[in-house]
Amino acid sequence: MTDLEPELNLADGARDGASDTALGKATRRLELALNRLEAKLAERVARAGETDAFAADRARLAADLDAARARERALEQVAAEASAALGRAAADVRAALAAELAGEIADHLQAED
Repeated sequence: MTDLEPELNLADGARDGASDTALGKATRRLELALNRLEAKLAERVARAGETDAFAADRARLAADLDAARARERALEQVAAEASAALGRAAADVRAALAAELAGEIADHLQAED
């Protein structure tokens, strides 16, 4: 309860008897202005809450995006390492096959002699 409320209540009582007086009209205008002010204040408070929620969502999404990018970099690194290991393994298999083939050829040539 504010300091103005008791005065407005008194004005309401005075308005009953003299609703057409200048004081009654001024009181009604004041009440309407206060009602509009309270409505605008409530609207701004609600918008501020929405803005805070949007800011929190934006911050959470930015953090999620940063985490996803970090994971992507880590996965790219693991993929590069796996690719290099696979390349080394393929080279080892080729070398082993070449050595086996060279041995078979040598054996075949010796057998012909």
